[in-house]
Amino acid sequence: MFQLRSAVFVVEQNCVFLDLDGVDPQCWHLLGYKDAELVACARFVPPGVKFAEPSIGRVITAGGVRRTGLGRVLMAEAMRRAAKLWPGRDIRIGAQAHLEKFYNEFGFVKASEPYDEDGILHIEMLRAEREKSNA
Repeated sequence: MFQLRSAVFVVEQNCVFLDLDGVDPQCWHLLGYKDAELVACARFVPPGVKFAEPSIGRVITAGGVRRTGLGRVLMAEAMRRAAKLWPGRDIRIGAQAHLEKFYNEFGFVKASEPYDEDGILHIEMLRAEREKSNA
């Protein structure tokens, strides 16, 4: 999991940052494999750790499986798992700004002005529970 995250977030995106932020031991992780190779993952951050709300972060697919729909499968499953972990709770994420439309597909709306995080433009996005109930 850490190799995949480093390969994409640090090497591919040319972003020097501390991925091992000490949060992972408090989190649940969703891992996706293809032929015994890890190709997708996401982490579920409990409320009060990154944001007041629970959060989904470190959402990633390996370069070789991009544009196959796997990212949408991963996020759909992440949303199902988050609903089981935290029923009735809003979910807040810190998303790379260029992925805003991707996360809109899952009910997230922009909840902050853009901000720089490790040299990459990010925005906070929120998926309110009431929106899920009305969907």
